[in-house]
Amino acid sequence: MHALGPAPACALSVLLLLVASWRVGSTEVHSLQGSWRLSNGNGSLVLGGDVPGCVHTALLRHGLIQDPYHRFNDLAYAWISLDNWTYSRDFKTPFDIRKWQKVSLVFDGVDTVAQIVVNNVTVGRTDNMFNRYSFDITDVIKEVNAIHVNFVSAVWYAAEQSKNHQAYKVPPECPPPVQKGQCHVNFIRKAAALETWWPRGHGNQTGYNMTTTFIAEGGCKIEKLSKVYFRTVELVEEPIPGSPGLSFYFRINGLPIFMKGSNWIPADSFQDRVTSKRLRILLQSAADANMNMLRVWGGGIYEQDEFYEMCNELGIMIWQDFMFAVALYPTDHSFLDSVRAEITHQAKRLKSHPSIILWSGNNENEAAIAYNWFSIPSAKKSVYADDYVTLYVKNIREIVLAEDETRPFITSSPTNGLESAKEGWLAHAPYDTHFGDNHYYNYVSDCWDWTTFPRTRFASEYGFQSWPSFSALAQVSSEEDWSYASNFSLHRQHHANGNDQMLHQAGLHFKLPQEGDPLKNFKHSIYLTQIMQAQCIKSQTEFYRRSQSEIINGEGRTMGALYWQLNDIWQAPSWASLEYGGKWKMLHYFAQCFFAPLLPVAYEDKDALYIYGISDLHADYELTLRVSLHDWGLTEPVCTLAKEGVLIKGGAAVPIYKEPISDLLKQCGNCTRQSCVVTFFLEGEEELSSPSNYHFLSSLKDAVGLKNPQLLASVSQEGDQFQIILEATAIAPFVWLDAGNIPGRFSDNGFLLTEKRRVILFYPWETTSAKELEKSLSLTSLTDIS
Repeated sequence: MHALGPAPACALSVLLLLVASWRVGSTEVHSLQGSWRLSNGNGSLVLGGDVPGCVHTALLRHGLIQDPYHRFNDLAYAWISLDNWTYSRDFKTPFDIRKWQKVSLVFDGVDTVAQIVVNNVTVGRTDNMFNRYSFDITDVIKEVNAIHVNFVSAVWYAAEQSKNHQAYKVPPECPPPVQKGQCHVNFIRKAAALETWWPRGHGNQTGYNMTTTFIAEGGCKIEKLSKVYFRTVELVEEPIPGSPGLSFYFRINGLPIFMKGSNWIPADSFQDRVTSKRLRILLQSAADANMNMLRVWGGGIYEQDEFYEMCNELGIMIWQDFMFAVALYPTDHSFLDSVRAEITHQAKRLKSHPSIILWSGNNENEAAIAYNWFSIPSAKKSVYADDYVTLYVKNIREIVLAEDETRPFITSSPTNGLESAKEGWLAHAPYDTHFGDNHYYNYVSDCWDWTTFPRTRFASEYGFQSWPSFSALAQVSSEEDWSYASNFSLHRQHHANGNDQMLHQAGLHFKLPQEGDPLKNFKHSIYLTQIMQAQCIKSQTEFYRRSQSEIINGEGRTMGALYWQLNDIWQAPSWASLEYGGKWKMLHYFAQCFFAPLLPVAYEDKDALYIYGISDLHADYELTLRVSLHDWGLTEPVCTLAKEGVLIKGGAAVPIYKEPISDLLKQCGNCTRQSCVVTFFLEGEEELSSPSNYHFLSSLKDAVGLKNPQLLASVSQEGDQFQIILEATAIAPFVWLDAGNIPGRFSDNGFLLTEKRRVILFYPWETTSAKELEKSLSLTSLTDIS
């Protein structure tokens, strides 16, 4: 379903250890990470390679290749994944081997197919990058040792495994050409792409320091320090009055919680580039946008421990897919043995993290069979259905339930949950809005039209693409690439017709750039795709949030909105709200508002304006709703209406305002749909208020009275952050501040500016100065598009 960046051939991706045991309670652990030798299959390349590390990054560090993300280098360097590679080194045993009963060589991650040789003896083999391997080397270790890790090309290995599986084909053999991926990825366990703890916004993430002491015979004592958390999680699937089907929502510590967030993919194709700092920027950005859940997508990787530890700390709940996505898989003994080891290891490793609240068997594979994505003949469908149940129910599900009874498990996403189980684990219609979760993409229909969205129980995937910033693209491209229709732009797009779809959706409501300057035209096109993406997902997310408390025509009670996707794996057009490196797109700034804990949202139905009050708060409040109409040509509101004593119910979405558009316009003088825009917000006592929201009464390409706002900005430093005073002479839609290559984020961006003066803060992620920021800062609004 999803087209990401290149999937490289990496090698030893995480820690390698020597574990030596003498007697009960006596263990020594020695790391073999550091400098190794790296060579290719025929020995023509020999260079230094770090462990943890990756072939690509080693070649890059030695100047043998350029940035794999630059222009068309993912194609130019395809040879790397087709070659065989060896990591080797010599090491002295750091203990007296005569005293030890057992010595083990432990790999916490090997990507992917490798032969492990110690002192010319093969001690083991690996074929699953998601597993942890331990090999007994007691009989082969010496005082001085030579170790070789011989990697086989994952591309060739997967092809050979597919060839050997002669009983029947396991689709898809290859991804669509536009995705530019490798074939037979489903035959190899490798990343396809590339009191209590409370969720964020609902309480503290309290944990307790625990010391566990083991006392063995002879008085030997071992102490282990760890952090423990307490919380409960329930997946509630029960009948709903007035609706067929079942609910699908989560109760954490007994409290129903609306899930707000996105889908997580690997932060880089080269995992040794993923630092603590990068993880912190990405996860903190999710938290700063009022997200409380991320879905770790099944086409990537099981993330490192530090990822989950940060989520524990930040109160971000994790929907954890197992790594099976958009493919059917074999179920021969060797494959199942590998999968069982993988699932056992990952469940044991991850189950202590309170942030993980759900295990999910796969991404979209139930739907793939139900809707026959791979054109399987009817006579053979039962073969693949049996394989599905064997893999996800009889193996993965049984292992997970045995290892972890504290979390719910679903076999797939999307799924009908209990209804799927009732139908033999493969529902005939897993996109049924009356059950489970739903994935929905529609790039053709008008995204401003809320009636096109499914009123599902839980929206776990939906999205629209946009281009990343020009400053990001400039790092991996040349001047000849800087146009929307360049070969580079076409090559970077891994979703069929994606570039055209973005312009189609934008053209429904905005004037498309018609600049004579190609570079200016390209930059404005980038800006417009980000507006389109942000506005589309705003419309869809607000629809899901206001649907949480009502049933209409048997549908509703939506209790989750996770858009696709949070982060990016390289610099390219994608569905992400955070571009590669962490820079916020316009969508992410919008998410700060549409995921706010208190929010009014508006929509039109039969020429009437409705406003709902949405609250994630735990109590009811009486607030004031203020509604203003602004003329595009003026800097003061035409009129403001106040509705006092509005009851906003905690943990609910309720209608609080209804007015025919014609009556509203009459109350405000000469306003028309084309000349005015509506803004509104909620306010109460003790600084309780919502963000200001807006509703366009017509397409912006039909707006009357828009003027050049003559935007000006002055920058000053205020402690560790910067204050930007923004001045304008007219209302400005989608005001965009860009700091170029200076890492950091603004307090707000992409906003509708309705005042003459506004203060914006910039939070830098690295040291900079007011002078540097002012020099790099650029300002754009919709009135600049011509």
